[in-house]
Amino acid sequence: MPAADPLTTSDVPASLLVEPERILLGLDFDGTLAHVVDDPTQAFAHPDAVSAVARLGHVLGQVAIITGRPVDQALALSGFSGMRGLEHLVVCGQYGAEWWDAATGTHLRPDRPASVARLAEVLPGWLAAHDAAHVRVEDKGLAVAVHTRGIDAGLIHALDAPLRALADELDLEVEPGRQVLELRGHATDKGVALRGLLAETGLRRVVYAGDDLGDLPAYDAVDQLRAEGGAGVLVASASGEQDALVGRSDVVLDGPDAVAAWLTAWADALDA
Repeated sequence: MPAADPLTTSDVPASLLVEPERILLGLDFDGTLAHVVDDPTQAFAHPDAVSAVARLGHVLGQVAIITGRPVDQALALSGFSGMRGLEHLVVCGQYGAEWWDAATGTHLRPDRPASVARLAEVLPGWLAAHDAAHVRVEDKGLAVAVHTRGIDAGLIHALDAPLRALADELDLEVEPGRQVLELRGHATDKGVALRGLLAETGLRRVVYAGDDLGDLPAYDAVDQLRAEGGAGVLVASASGEQDALVGRSDVVLDGPDAVAAWLTAWADALDA
């Protein structure tokens, strides 16, 4: 069962209080730092989570946001850019295809794949032909997402198979989420991004928090690290919509409010 609020320092594994400078904290955004809302442009990070992440940034070896969102969106909705404590923040956007490093200001942003550009052209007509012209379409540049939250809860299931067939035609990958299907290239996933961060930093201890199917590759990366002698703590931001992470997690929290409280408890424990 998800941990109940209020959370205290006793809810934080003792291993996370030892040599925190050797820990990499990886965080998903939507559903973990921010509530999932009907309009994705209004999914602002929980203010308590923002404060706690900045406090942790002072003492941890690395803090990284690993998200399906473009970097600019993640920064705008979190307010992390320029925040004290997060001078070394890394944001791996669009599942790691896009990369931003606060320390250097480096922003690596690949060109838009031709297959995604073609998808953006044909999708409006395709949706109209499938009686789904009213869904919300989000063009992320390297991917296009179809959202049905707040519109029709059952429609996402009806669109699943035909959208996967369209993705096959265009040589794209489908990333399912909570009331959303995202079509993107095959370049990377959150597991690849997390492994890259571990290799770059040399850190062998990781805490990763996520909420949805797109986080499973990052979970796999943590399991691999453990098998190779490293250490990892997996944190699930649980919801009634998706429980795929719960059985694999060391800490199960009741959504972004509890994630914010747990991160705050961790920061409090380190301060103490």
